[in-house]
Amino acid sequence: MTEPSTFGTRLRAHREHVGKTRAVLGGLVGRSADWVKALETGRLLTPRLPMLLRLAEVLDIADLAELTGDQTLPVASVTRAGHPAVDSVAAAMQRATVPAGDPMPVAVLRGLVDQAWSLWHRSSTERTAVAAVLPGLLDEARRSSRRLDGADRRTALAELARVYHLAQLYVAHQPYPELVWLAADRAMSAAQDADDPDAIAAAAWYYAHVYRSANQVDAADLVLVDAEQLVDKEAGVEQYARWAQLQLGRALGHAKAGRDGQAWRAWDAADAAADRLGADYAHPWLMFGPAACAAYAVTLETDLCHAGEAVRRADSTNYSALPSRTRRAGHLIDAARAHLLRREEVAAVHLLGRALRESVDTVRHNPYSRTAALELSSRPGTVGEDARDLALAIGVEG
Repeated sequence: MTEPSTFGTRLRAHREHVGKTRAVLGGLVGRSADWVKALETGRLLTPRLPMLLRLAEVLDIADLAELTGDQTLPVASVTRAGHPAVDSVAAAMQRATVPAGDPMPVAVLRGLVDQAWSLWHRSSTERTAVAAVLPGLLDEARRSSRRLDGADRRTALAELARVYHLAQLYVAHQPYPELVWLAADRAMSAAQDADDPDAIAAAAWYYAHVYRSANQVDAADLVLVDAEQLVDKEAGVEQYARWAQLQLGRALGHAKAGRDGQAWRAWDAADAAADRLGADYAHPWLMFGPAACAAYAVTLETDLCHAGEAVRRADSTNYSALPSRTRRAGHLIDAARAHLLRREEVAAVHLLGRALRESVDTVRHNPYSRTAALELSSRPGTVGEDARDLALAIGVEG
């Protein structure tokens, strides 16, 4: 990519480099295609810092100077908050040697992993809760998967993959992207070594998140399609749910790429499967089910820049049906995104406040909620006051 000389030409070069249309980029930051065009052509001045940070996140730009041409400012220093325990979790993830000691019985290991996932979904400070157990759990799972044999070893490997999924969620949206890739890669390797289609399907779901975050939506789709070939959706509830979640992952990728028809075809397949599983079904740790499909429909409409439909779906979604505080908080943030597409700032601040009550950690570490709180805190009146309180609670300085 050449070195453009103005903000507008830099913005256009980065947008074209990641393959996004003006409509897609505008929608992802809550603005229109015409607004993006006006920035690129110089008809509008360079936006304020909160919007610059949002553009940089969407375009996968690490340093704001790449957009502005001014002094360096690492984007992650504002949009991503490091958790106090991240160093201990990182050390456990990066350890090269297998810890000494006897392997743990696989039934006990599975129980401990289930407990860790329960902490993640039920706590309002989920990162703090799982950080206390993750380093030890990684050691136990790695030790058991290396020192057991036969079927027990394959089971331990599948559990190790689940621990790495949890580690990926923990390190996500922190200033250490290499740890997110490491967790996703280690999980997929463990799942493949286990030769377990269920484990591989879950690993593909989480690996696809990493690819989409890096704007590699086609790579994300390929991972999901490859995993889909291994899952027999007629083999029982578990594999059927994993197959359906892969369809949901494909829908998220197509929506992020602006592929409307493909996104909704994949979502329809996932939603139909969720309906067959039953209105009250929710996977015990992946949380797939009808409530998740309904909430992700808001994400799709928002990413596809369908502002009216996104708000309609957001306002009709029963977020309390999601059996996970972290998921409820994350989807409430997406509902706030939907309302900001229509400049409905009062509703957006309200929804971000609801998300904060569900999970402080989810809101504190979500790049969108951080930049939205920063941007809205400059508004006059009640919106600005509430947004400033929100920004203070999640550690964002205006």
